[in-house]
Amino acid sequence: MKRKVAVFTGTRAEYGLLYWVIKGLKESTKADLILLAGGMHLSPEFGKTINQIENDGFKVTEQLEFLLSSDSPVGIAKSMGLAMISAADTFQRNKPDMLLVLGDRYEALAVCQAAMVAQIPIAHIHGGETTEGLIDEAVRHSITKMSHLHFTATEDYRKRVIQLGEPPETVYNFGAPGIDSIKKLKILERNELSDAIEFNVLDTPFMVVTYHPVTLNKDGAIDDFKNLLLTLEKYENFKFIITYPNADTFGRSLIGLLEEFKGKHPDKVLLTKSLGQLRYLSVLKHSELTIGNSSSGLIEAPSFGIPTVNIGDRQRGRVAGDTVINCGGGAESIKKAVDKALSSSFKEVCAQSKNPYGNGDSSRKILDTLLNTELDNLVHKKFYDLS
Repeated sequence: MKRKVAVFTGTRAEYGLLYWVIKGLKESTKADLILLAGGMHLSPEFGKTINQIENDGFKVTEQLEFLLSSDSPVGIAKSMGLAMISAADTFQRNKPDMLLVLGDRYEALAVCQAAMVAQIPIAHIHGGETTEGLIDEAVRHSITKMSHLHFTATEDYRKRVIQLGEPPETVYNFGAPGIDSIKKLKILERNELSDAIEFNVLDTPFMVVTYHPVTLNKDGAIDDFKNLLLTLEKYENFKFIITYPNADTFGRSLIGLLEEFKGKHPDKVLLTKSLGQLRYLSVLKHSELTIGNSSSGLIEAPSFGIPTVNIGDRQRGRVAGDTVINCGGGAESIKKAVDKALSSSFKEVCAQSKNPYGNGDSSRKILDTLLNTELDNLVHKKFYDLS
């Protein structure tokens, strides 16, 4: 009998990381894929990226409508409530044997709560990480405690999941699945990329900018973001490819500032809601550096040997390799970090560095574990005490 595996995705970035596992489940003779898409995927404001999922050849089993047009704490909390209700109904209709989720988003937490109550075993990717400036920190560890199989991205993270009381035999360090796409996809050449994004990057160096709200800051660290934009204006010989922030608390305030920045520099700025996995990785490959506070700067960018300027507290606590320069949110601190990242000496360091998140093949290992782990009594786990 085929194993019915539900996979939930709520954001463009999360879907890109799950792509090869989803593809493997779809093609496996041992699996029946139940693909659940919701949140930002269904929102035109954030690019309606469910279209990308379907264009990739995947049938979305159910759409979970729960994202309210609000980024206030009340709006986010209500979206979480709606997500749990939607997931509960979905699980009742489809009766999956297990659920796979990735990361630390609030909507994933709500979906996992519904699965826990329904006694559906949960598998979690990217547990054990720390991001001390975000509510994601608590969300991620909460998902870990509801989950029964754990796929971490480094050995340090594996140890932390075990420290949280999870049995070692259920915790696997397979590396970060996002690196799989770097190894498997044919990254676009610079001229192909220029055509694909309809933005000329043939003869001008460019930076990749992704900045998300810092959700434990009282205003989302919007002043740091303003300092980032002021700093970018000092680099007159560069273009900037900027992606939208996530649908987090304070996110829409950032979008307004981005639209204003684009309006001031229409020929230098590409502002996009979503690039998709291939175009995004191709943009990273050909960029001079990535700047902001996205996890991709720490996890995927090092595989290309490019510098990352990581601003503020959003990623504080995550494992970072030699390609990452951490800085504060002040304009002077950001400028100093960018200048260092652009220096020939630091680029030489980046060229020789190794990615601490692995070398790929994570998705295949995750898929094998999902399909071959005995599920009987998996939900009856015991707290593992460190001796």
